[in-house]
Amino acid sequence: MGSTPLTFPEALAVLDRATVFGINPSLEGVTELVQELGSPHDSFASVQITGTNGKTSTARLAAALLQAERRRVGLYTSPHLQRYPERIEVDGEVISDAEFARAIGAALEAADRLRGGGGAVGTPAGFTEFELLTAAALWLFADAGVEIAVLEVGLGGRWDATSVVSPSVSVITGVGLDHMAILGETLAEIAADKAAIIKPASAPVLGPGTDGLDSVFLRRAAEVGTHARAVREGIGFSPVSEDLTVRYRVLQRPDAPGGTTVLDVDGVHARYEGLALVVPSYQAANVATAVAAAEAAIGRALDTTRAREALATVKLPGRFELVRTCPAVIVDGSHNPQAAAVLADAIREAFPEPAHRPTVLLAVLADKDVRGIVSALAPIARIFAVAQPQSPRALPANELAAMVAEVTGKSPRAFDSVREAIAVLAAEPAGPLAVTGSLVTAGEARSALL
Repeated sequence: MGSTPLTFPEALAVLDRATVFGINPSLEGVTELVQELGSPHDSFASVQITGTNGKTSTARLAAALLQAERRRVGLYTSPHLQRYPERIEVDGEVISDAEFARAIGAALEAADRLRGGGGAVGTPAGFTEFELLTAAALWLFADAGVEIAVLEVGLGGRWDATSVVSPSVSVITGVGLDHMAILGETLAEIAADKAAIIKPASAPVLGPGTDGLDSVFLRRAAEVGTHARAVREGIGFSPVSEDLTVRYRVLQRPDAPGGTTVLDVDGVHARYEGLALVVPSYQAANVATAVAAAEAAIGRALDTTRAREALATVKLPGRFELVRTCPAVIVDGSHNPQAAAVLADAIREAFPEPAHRPTVLLAVLADKDVRGIVSALAPIARIFAVAQPQSPRALPANELAAMVAEVTGKSPRAFDSVREAIAVLAAEPAGPLAVTGSLVTAGEARSALL
């Protein structure tokens, strides 16, 4: 590559070539890369967040709270919904295409030095897309003078490229059955993989979704000599001492699309009353987990006024996102039965009258528990429509239609693409629409609607 800067299209081409390497269950490649880049991750603190569901929302919420504390904050999430640069933010702003290309260029130059010019990608000796992206993000955060980086784990925890860092805070939002071919066939096996992000000198935060698997994470914390905090709703059992328990209580739930959730959070360091967000009430667990993570990251109470202001304006793209009103169109990236059940509850909440509930446009990936997703959404779907997302892993619309018919007893309308389905359904005076089934689907829906 030499000294000629990459253009944005060239950066995308590099990542496209690197996708042939798939997933690399090893930290060797990303460790080599960041060492060649001068170990940029050593120049800032990290909050690492894993979990089957809720990790992107928790990461965004934690980043907003830390930014409200006047810290310079980097945020790294995955996958993107519409464009690659979305994955990297500095102080709440998505980086520019030029910055993205510069960061990928730095990672590629390091790869070339390690593996020889032209051999970094496109050969069996190359680095994966996610290794290059992660190294690029860490390099960019150091270059931008970030003080704290919030890093969302891509998959699992033990071998995820983000685990090249030694985080000061390790967050596990919860555990469900997903990516079982890679992470394990039981909840305990999946939990053990995620528990690996707990490192010596890190403060573990166990979200409400770890309930029942706490012993896996507490055992890991004991092994590395650290003490966990736990987030729980109400006054019930906590797996840790009360002084390390963060409790939350929902005071108000939405009763319409775009409605507000209000909650109180009793943190380790302070009580935060009347936190209000334009989100479904299921996000209360992620808010409380983000508060716990932010407190742990700075080692003290948050400024309540600034925290309240930050949460009031936070955006969670593709997470029960109201992208249109009159009629309401909601976009959500739920891609497993657990997330679909949460989405169903949010729809019940926002649309209390069953007759006024949305048409559900479903487009899913073939490697998911499709039957479980359909079964979770069936009770709240006024009617179903199906489409095929633009992914090599997509389930064809006709196969999805057959499964919906099998589960519900009714044949759904089928479309060749998400964009075509939205063009037809959003134009009809047929009431609200919810588009879901995968993050790919959510991204396509946002592109079509926004």
